[in-house]
Amino acid sequence: MLKGLVHSFESLGTLDGPGVRCVVFLQGCPLRCIYCHNPDTWDKSKGMAMSAQEVLERVTRYRAYFGNNGGITVSGGEPLLQAEFVTEIFARCQEEGIHTVLDTSGHGVQKESLTPLLEKTDMVLLDLKMTTEQDYIQNTGGSLKKVMDFLDELEQREIPVWIRQVVVPGVTDSQENLIRLAQLLAGKKSVQKVEFLPFRKLCQEKYEQMEIPFPLGRTPEATESFCREYANRFYEIFSAEQK
Repeated sequence: MLKGLVHSFESLGTLDGPGVRCVVFLQGCPLRCIYCHNPDTWDKSKGMAMSAQEVLERVTRYRAYFGNNGGITVSGGEPLLQAEFVTEIFARCQEEGIHTVLDTSGHGVQKESLTPLLEKTDMVLLDLKMTTEQDYIQNTGGSLKKVMDFLDELEQREIPVWIRQVVVPGVTDSQENLIRLAQLLAGKKSVQKVEFLPFRKLCQEKYEQMEIPFPLGRTPEATESFCREYANRFYEIFSAEQK
């Protein structure tokens, strides 16, 4: 029986897709983002070994709360590192009529594993962390090209996508960043929404406990009001790009 490594569960998430979600955080991540909130998920050898059926049984406990408007969101870490496991979870959820959302960075999967997973995925939350290849490499260890290739695949399959970006003062809070992001997403019919999430430092205690430095320890947090204004500016630019 296939088993995956689960980091934790959030029973009633409201920020991880439509409606109320049961969020399953998987263990393991190929990236090292400078603002990562969950460094305890990096190590892909840790976590709770669970079967897809065990995950489903845990999720269905909360079905009365998420009903028809919510569902399951599998996040991480990076769930694409365990694509076959997520595919099995989503297949069982869809059999039960539970809406499936994949929260991903677009990194960590081979093409042959991606196809069956996306066939069982109702929606994707895609973290588009930076808007240049150089910034991606420097600040995450990942690749903008990989993310855009992944988005192209979602576009071809007509899978609804919510784009997410963390607003980090001095890193992703410039007008130039908004312009590049709007240009990257122009013409993408699958993109239903773009969310700007404020950088927070609640994770700093985790870094201290793990005895690893937090790269943005001296960076100020982003405010909710700035993120709202930033989002408004983005949609003005994006609307112009769509014409």
